[in-house]
Order: sequence, then structure tokens, then C-alpha cells
Amino acid sequence: MHHFPLVEVSGPPRQMGRQHGEQAAPLIAGYLAWIEKTTGKDRDELGRRARAFEPFIDAINPLLLDEVRGLAEGAAISYDHALLCQARGEAARAPLPEGCTAFALTGAATHRGRTLAGQNQDLPPEFSDLGIVLHLKPSDGRPRAITFTFAGQLGYMGMNHLGVAHFANGLGDAQWQLGLPHYPLKRTLLEKADLPACLDLLQNHRMTSPANMVFCDGQGRIADVEIRPEGIALYADEHPDRRLHTNHYLTPEYAPHETHRMADSVPRLARVRELVAAQWGAIDVAAMQNILADHRGDPGAICRHGEGGSHSICGYIAEPDQGLFHVRRGHGCLGSWRTYAV
Repeated sequence: MHHFPLVEVSGPPRQMGRQHGEQAAPLIAGYLAWIEKTTGKDRDELGRRARAFEPFIDAINPLLLDEVRGLAEGAAISYDHALLCQARGEAARAPLPEGCTAFALTGAATHRGRTLAGQNQDLPPEFSDLGIVLHLKPSDGRPRAITFTFAGQLGYMGMNHLGVAHFANGLGDAQWQLGLPHYPLKRTLLEKADLPACLDLLQNHRMTSPANMVFCDGQGRIADVEIRPEGIALYADEHPDRRLHTNHYLTPEYAPHETHRMADSVPRLARVRELVAAQWGAIDVAAMQNILADHRGDPGAICRHGEGGSHSICGYIAEPDQGLFHVRRGHGCLGSWRTYAV
């Protein structure tokens, strides 16, 4: 299949979850089997562990737990297994070997000053067969959204119809704690109206583990936020119209914590900076697609083919002013793009 399956859901939360479960049941079964295989732990045990994160999800978005209940009904799985899909890494205490190169550009950086954001998603290749594009159409006034995610997981990277989009990079060197899992956070951020609302949410909820997030919104604002269990720090890039990030800390608050760094993270960041600078003022969607396909520095290039166990299994580009979200299946150099109207 050249593109990821499209799963469209609408209505109140429980109905949306049920529709997701019904449409993606075989893939959800595959996701749960993959979790067991890669963690070496039984899904029942992991599901019980996932219950520990339920209060944190409830505190940030109680409607999401209704959707989890519907997901369990639609996919004919237990509630604990549906909850595990929202807190896989946290329940297993097993972070993935993620790479990822993410960006947000606006103003002087782009053609006609348009805002663009996106990333390459670098993960183990098995994830490609579990991916879906989830089109969310709530009936209760929350924003419509498109999110690329994995079957059974209610949120990952995406954009809502108001132009709020977010993308992420893996980070390390932090002591995990009991807190909010990343996937429910990412889904909840797609229910926000603008960047300030997203930043407020991040300020007020503590995460289980570290990550970096890159944002844009419908007003042309961009931001990069490094997240650790103890708090957040905003990264101010050298130019206010760009935010570029790979897999190491860049903020003065958190860079001193780093003791282990992905070997190709620094050269990938240098290369994306070089490519953006070379096309400064002319960058559009096609230019970004080419940047995400770049192979300078193989095997640790922007388009990754196995360095550190990760492949660029997919990519995304958000066009908030057009309400368009582009998703690529496969490596940047080989994959095919499809455009979705939010």
C-alpha cells in the first residue's frame, strides 16, 4: 500500500472511539502484539501498569477516556489494552530508538512569508505497517483535526482546522516519573485554539519523560519547547522565523543535563540548517519535501535508513493557512505524499 489507511471518526467521544476501533481492529491487534514482542512483557501486565496513568489523562482531558472506552468496544479488546495503546512507552518503561528531524518556518524564511512545519518520523521499520491517518470530527465543538498515529493510539503528530500543528523529537537523559504520557498530551494539544493555549497546557502538566516539540498555529506563530519531567524550556533559534531541532538539547536550561547523545543528531541539525539557509526566503512545501529526502551524511542523514535502528518511515508537513496536512509513507527519498484537508 502506497499510503497509510485513512480512519475517519465523528460524533461524541465514545462514538469516535468505537468507530476507530471498528475500522482499525486488525491493525490494533497488530499493535498490541508488537508491544508484547518488543517489550517482552505480557499485554495484561502492561495494561495494569497503564492504569497508573489514567488519573493524569483524566486531569488533562476526561473526554479522551470516553474515547478509550469506545475504542475498546469497537476493537473488541479490554479497556486496559485500549489504555495501554495511549501509554505504551510509559507502561513498559521502554523508550523507542527514535531519531526525527523537525522544523517550523515562517516570515522571512519562506516563500511569501507562509508558515510551514513538519518532520521526518524516524522509528523502527515495523511501525510503518501499524500507521494510520486519523481524521477527527468531534460533534461537541472541539476542533477538527488530522493526526498521523498508530492504530489504537488516539493522538500523535498532526494539525487541527485552526492551524495548530505540532511535531516532536525524542530526547533522553532524564529520570522518568509518574506523570502525563506523551500521546494523550499530543492529542489534547490538537484541541487547542492557538500556540499560547498549547504553551499554557505544557506549563501546567508534568510529563513522564523528556521530548522536544515544535509548533505552529494559524496566526503564523512558531515555537520549540524542550520538555522534561521537571518542566519545560523554550528554545529561541538564531533567527526568530525558524525553529529547527533534532535529538539533543539546545536550551541553556537543559543542555547541561545531557550525557548521552545520538551520534548523528548534531550533523543532522547542521545539515538542515545549511539547507534552510541555502533556500532562505523561497522555501515552500516542495522545498521541504526535498529537505526531508536529503542524504548528505549517510548513514546518519536527514533521510535515515537504519542508523541507530531508525528509518524515516514517514514524514509530515503542515500548511496551516491552507488547512492542509501532507503525509508521506516511506523514506523521504522513496515514499509517496498524500494531502489531506483538515
